[in-house]
Amino acid sequence: MSALRKTVFQEDTELVQIKEEQEDFCTSVFQEDTELVQIKDEQEELCTSVDMEEPNTSSIKEEQEELYTSVDQEEPELPQIKEEQDEESDQNWRNSSHSKNVDNSVTSEGQFNTDSTEEKSVKCGICGKTFKSVCSLKKHQICHTGEKPYTCKTCGTCFNRSGSLKHHMVTHTGEKPHPCSVCGKSFTLSRSLKIHMRLHTGEKPYSCETCGKSFTLSHGLKVHMRIHTAEKPYACEECGKSFVHSAHLKVHMMSHTGEKPYSCTTCGKCFSQQSKHHRIHAGIKPYSCSSCGKSFSQICVLKHHERMHTHEKPYPCNMCEKRFKDKSSLKHHIKTHTGEKPYYCQTCGKSFSRSHHLTVHIRTHTGERPYPCGICGKSFTQNGSLKIHMRTHTGERPYSCKTCGKSFAHSWILTDHTRTHTGQR
Repeated sequence: MSALRKTVFQEDTELVQIKEEQEDFCTSVFQEDTELVQIKDEQEELCTSVDMEEPNTSSIKEEQEELYTSVDQEEPELPQIKEEQDEESDQNWRNSSHSKNVDNSVTSEGQFNTDSTEEKSVKCGICGKTFKSVCSLKKHQICHTGEKPYTCKTCGTCFNRSGSLKHHMVTHTGEKPHPCSVCGKSFTLSRSLKIHMRLHTGEKPYSCETCGKSFTLSHGLKVHMRIHTAEKPYACEECGKSFVHSAHLKVHMMSHTGEKPYSCTTCGKCFSQQSKHHRIHAGIKPYSCSSCGKSFSQICVLKHHERMHTHEKPYPCNMCEKRFKDKSSLKHHIKTHTGEKPYYCQTCGKSFSRSHHLTVHIRTHTGERPYPCGICGKSFTQNGSLKIHMRTHTGERPYSCKTCGKSFAHSWILTDHTRTHTGQR
């Protein structure tokens, strides 16, 4: 009987030892995963130049912000060495379990409860995602709990992974040992440098199977697919409007709060998102119309202008037969049907359907006239009024009658003139 007890005691000791070794292994793997998490911060530096388009472009830059905030919540591809170690750990676990006749597969609740002959599968009970090892599952579950147990002693920022904290500490030291041989920009991680090099080589390895468009980053493709699926996962709690990107939602929320954190250093005008407004003061107009040669500071303004030549109005109203050149004009038009006027003046209580109308209205209370004429000094409350005024100095008459060819400085004068041909009053 004493010999039997001694044998059982030895077997229990071996099981405890195996468990401790596996816990040590999981800890080491958890720490080795640092490089993957580190990509997040440095990819934020890349976001301004990767797969971006010119118009309304806070949208693309915003899109990249979402890209990198999701790094800690998604399981990136692991280095080969980690995969091999996970497989080795699982194999050791299965072998030890088989020799001790212990069931070692984990259910969605995290319990070991299946035949040891089946391949080990660890499933998250919240989202259903499957992992090869228990330590990988534990790391993943932190994204559901929101737990951030690792705190930076320098600035107090908290992280959900030790690897994230370790990489964050580099921001205090400023160490970037991986320089780009083309432009000289340096990176903390060799993997970040590899991704950066795609900007120089033009490599875009992630392609959309639906339309063929390619992307430098896998998450860029993931976000792009929402165009085809019509998925809009980010909803405004105030009005219920949904958006493709989290950054779009952030900008939209400013329409409710009135926040405008970006200001022009020249004229002081404020914006809710980063803008190419500075080009107005610098006189930079890199986008030219191929029909008339007129130049513009932003490509989206050029596209809108070109529809004056093509008479294209691709945005129809579902409530009436009216069509519009751009989506924003349609959006504002729809408010004429719904009667929505969400922008209120805090001084007199008057409401408006557009934030711009509210901004101009407030100037009637403040007396502000921020747009002066450079020739005669007369000032105006809005830029459009200044443009119209300038025609009195330049003699410009951009509105022509198609019937007789007579030109006018104002569109409403042309409208009145046209009635002389139609007989309409």
